[in-house]
Amino acid sequence: MPAKLPESEGRVARATGQVTARPLGCLATWLRLGNTSRGFSPIFPPGFQVTSEMLWRATLVFAVIDAAFVPILVWRIDNATFRQFKWALVTTAATFWCSIWTWALGSFWDSIYHYVFPTWARWLIPPAYGLLFAGVSLLLWRLAMRFPGSPVTGFCLLGGLWGMITHIWAVCLGIADKPPVLRGAAPAAAVTVAVFEFMFYWGIILSVAALLHHSWRWLRRVSV
Repeated sequence: MPAKLPESEGRVARATGQVTARPLGCLATWLRLGNTSRGFSPIFPPGFQVTSEMLWRATLVFAVIDAAFVPILVWRIDNATFRQFKWALVTTAATFWCSIWTWALGSFWDSIYHYVFPTWARWLIPPAYGLLFAGVSLLLWRLAMRFPGSPVTGFCLLGGLWGMITHIWAVCLGIADKPPVLRGAAPAAAVTVAVFEFMFYWGIILSVAALLHHSWRWLRRVSV
C-alpha cells in the first residue's frame, strides 16, 4: 500500500501542480508525484477521482500538440522515406507499447487495472500488447500508403482512430466504472481524449522509426 503523505507534504504536492499521463483505458489523467514505500512513483491521493473536466482539458492539450507535431513530421518525413521504414516502424512500435504497458501496469495495477484484468495477465499483457501493436503498426502503415496526400498524416490519423477503438473496448470492460478513481469521468471524454493522445504516441513512434531508418542507412554508407 502506498504511504500516506504528511499534511505538509500534501500541501507542497498540491502547490506544485499536476501532471497529465496515462496510456490506455481512460488515459490522460492528472497525477501527483510522491514518495511511496516502493520508491518514487505516481500515486493517487486518498479520495482522488479523475473527472471529465480533467480529460477534456487533456484533450485540448493533446490537440494543440498534435496540431504542431504532425505538420513537422510531414515536413521531415517524405513519402519515399515513409515507404522504406516499414520494419523500423514495427520494431519501434513493439518496443514502445511493451514499455508503456509495463510502466502502466506497474504504476496503476492496484488503483485501476486489477479491476478489469485477471492477476495472471499483469505480466503477459506488456509483451502480448507489444506484439499486437506491432502488427497494428504494420496495418496502419499499409493503410496510410493509400491515404490521399501525405501518408504521415494518414498514419497519425489512423493511429488516433485505433486509440478510440481501444478505449471503446476498455469502456466495455468496465474501465470507466469499476475502478473508483475513474468513476468521475464520462466514457465519452475518455474515448475522445484517446484520439488525440494516440495521435501523439504514434507520432513519437514514427519519429523514432525515421531516426532508426536514417541511422541504419548512414551506418551502411560509412561501413562500405
